[in-house]
Amino acid sequence: MSVFEFILLVLATFRLTRLLVFDKITNFIRKPFHNIVEETLPDGTIQEFIVIKGQGIRKWMGELLSCYWCTGVWCAIFIYGLYRYFFFISEPLIIILAISSLSAIIETIVSRVNE
Repeated sequence: MSVFEFILLVLATFRLTRLLVFDKITNFIRKPFHNIVEETLPDGTIQEFIVIKGQGIRKWMGELLSCYWCTGVWCAIFIYGLYRYFFFISEPLIIILAISSLSAIIETIVSRVNE
């Protein structure tokens, strides 16, 4: 594996992990496993907390989807498996996720510089 391919896999894994754990567009995946509870803090701000639903496999999935580090390991296994065994089919997905990841990183940097 070249350094370039490794970086592509890292960026694709980063984006897929954030997509599953944080992005609103994939809330439907997390919803069966999480309850979102809002709490008003003394200063008036509202903070959201995740409460894991159920027991057994449902609880395990809820914990997995609430942990960036845990989900990242499984996403890395998935992305690497696609790369290793289904490269020609998965190449576009890996490249799209990597491009999206890098653009998100650039946007975050630009936003912070402009603050």
